[in-house]
Amino acid sequence: MKVRIGIDVGGTFTDGVAIDNSSLNIIGKVKVPTTHSAEEGVARGIIDVLNKLISKYNIDPDDIIFLAHGTTQATNALLEGDVEPVGILGTGSGLEGMKASKDIQIDDIELSPGKYIRIKHIYLDHKDLDQKVKSGLKELKNSGSKVIVAAEPYSVDDSRNEEKIMAEANNINLPATATHQISSLYGLKTRTRTAVINASILPKMIETANMTADSVAKANIDANLMIMRCDGGVMGIDEVKKRPILTMLSGPAAGVAGALMYEKISDGIFLESGGTSTDISVIKNGQVMIKFAEIGNHKTYVNSLDVHTVGIAGGSMIQMGQNKIEDVGPRSAHIAGLPYAVFADEDEIVEPELITIKPTANDPTYLAIKCANKKKFALTLAGAANILRKVPENSYSYGNYQAAYKAFKVLADKLNQSVEEVAETIIKKAARKIETVVKRLIEEYELDTNIIELVGGGGSAGVVTPYLGEFMNLKYRLAKNSEVISTIGVALAMVKEVVERNIVNPSEEDIVKIRKEAEEAILRSGAKEETIEIEVEIDKEKNIVRAIASGSTEFVKKDLQNGDISREDLKKTVAESIDTEVNKVKEFASTDSLLAMGSQEVEKKFWGLIKKKKTPLRVITSQGVIKLKINDGEVVRSDYANLIADLKRELKQRTKYMDGGAEIPYVYIVCGSRILNLSGLIDEEQVISMAKVELQGYKEDEKAFIIFSERVS
Repeated sequence: MKVRIGIDVGGTFTDGVAIDNSSLNIIGKVKVPTTHSAEEGVARGIIDVLNKLISKYNIDPDDIIFLAHGTTQATNALLEGDVEPVGILGTGSGLEGMKASKDIQIDDIELSPGKYIRIKHIYLDHKDLDQKVKSGLKELKNSGSKVIVAAEPYSVDDSRNEEKIMAEANNINLPATATHQISSLYGLKTRTRTAVINASILPKMIETANMTADSVAKANIDANLMIMRCDGGVMGIDEVKKRPILTMLSGPAAGVAGALMYEKISDGIFLESGGTSTDISVIKNGQVMIKFAEIGNHKTYVNSLDVHTVGIAGGSMIQMGQNKIEDVGPRSAHIAGLPYAVFADEDEIVEPELITIKPTANDPTYLAIKCANKKKFALTLAGAANILRKVPENSYSYGNYQAAYKAFKVLADKLNQSVEEVAETIIKKAARKIETVVKRLIEEYELDTNIIELVGGGGSAGVVTPYLGEFMNLKYRLAKNSEVISTIGVALAMVKEVVERNIVNPSEEDIVKIRKEAEEAILRSGAKEETIEIEVEIDKEKNIVRAIASGSTEFVKKDLQNGDISREDLKKTVAESIDTEVNKVKEFASTDSLLAMGSQEVEKKFWGLIKKKKTPLRVITSQGVIKLKINDGEVVRSDYANLIADLKRELKQRTKYMDGGAEIPYVYIVCGSRILNLSGLIDEEQVISMAKVELQGYKEDEKAFIIFSERVS
């Protein structure tokens, strides 16, 4: 039996899960304290988890084919200001050099109140670089810089000067990074700022990566160690040593990755709730939403999960005002060092007395109880949810109703209310905080509240998600194995790399070149060539061409979703999405794993005087996940052998000629298991070129279909 192992390093605990590579069933899961103070740092906890999984579940190290871990180390280092001073050595020439000399003058970056990345910078003209690079680096080192950033305006096209600076820095024992390693986008200021943030955590992350890799080697495990990225993929440890910034927010990314692989989520909000906070992210068309991350209110060029964190979770404590409940959170029982009353035995709650505590010196007061037996317990959101019977019995956060009731009665008596009224007030205050973020995301991503669902993960999923779903009148459910969903996401994650370039009107040659760069990058990160898939996107507004490569560290690619479901059930899903009757849903075309379904509707305007026919379409997987929604479209069946010819013919028929020139429709091509979104392209030549590049290697008789939709002005 071949085994995949995922390890999630949290602030308090390090979780591990072993998964059967064939069935994707969980073999076992373990938990150990995160080892911040050990000589090996968090690497010690990773190995403790690994050894515990191996011994407890009789796993042969030779059977481990995939090993990955997610870590909060980069995020915590930036939040806590545990960073190194950075020196920037920039270079350029001419007018562009004059601008570059200003662009590299990055001010100290404030990470949190009083916590900064301290930055020094030196600029050298190209003609002086060979003679002065050593003295420039020594000057930066003498000024306190512990790590170097090499910066040049067009290093994304020619990186030789940045590489020269890095090599000289290494010669004097200074770790170094370069802007071209972080992003291929132009915009030196943002690229340099991103590289500075990366550099500030580079030394400590290299040290941890080396210790972890050494520990894995000592455990006689041959599988390459992979680390979770902030966009939901994984990368090899050698890449982490260059770009540790990509591990930021890898915890929330792992949770969404696990949910997407274990659940059938087309459109929804994923809520991962721990003890202290809830991470909120959006899934649309079966894909997690990604954006450029911000650090200390500064934009970076790091593609990261669009995650929003709210200080509400199962361990959130209660703040008391003048004879009323003032607030819930953000402090948790974990920070206060108190156990939850809801998880105590009923006989431990003896003659409880209401007390107030300050988890840290600068905190407001929070409520707790002190019992006659000297034991103290926190009053938490988990307790309120259990009192109201909102936590499912099979949930990880299901607690002791009687113990929670006794603990909260002291507070209820003080407020002259029932225990249930107090619990309702607490959980409503908490729900409103999360509701504010969820509503904003629904509006921002134009989600349909009739079809989206809230999906809960994390140890406190049962506390947060059910009540919030009822409170907002939205469908909801808890993810399978929700308490270890992040760890599952790490174990099942694919290797991922993203290459971006600023190109106006990209040619076929440009697209092929960027695809090649993405392929080379993902091979370096450990993916097997046979498993690699690459998608190219074009953002015409920002003139960005983006190649997204994904692959596996093993040769066999598997569908990680559940098994196929019936055509009738697929129609029900589509009918619900379109808001129509099941008997109106038709199947227009299909490949082996994707189907185009929809209905023909009549849209009435001006009090029914004008009627317009439209065909809302959905592309859905055979497992029931909607991957693409089209408000009004037309499907043309094809196969791989005739696809380009059909595309050319149909495009000519559907192109409109207007005062501003030719206007092509939006185009989507579905072939095999892929959906090629060409809607961002604006002329026929681009569409044909992209289709030729993207759709290579299929069999002649591979089924395919094309969707056309009228372009919105």
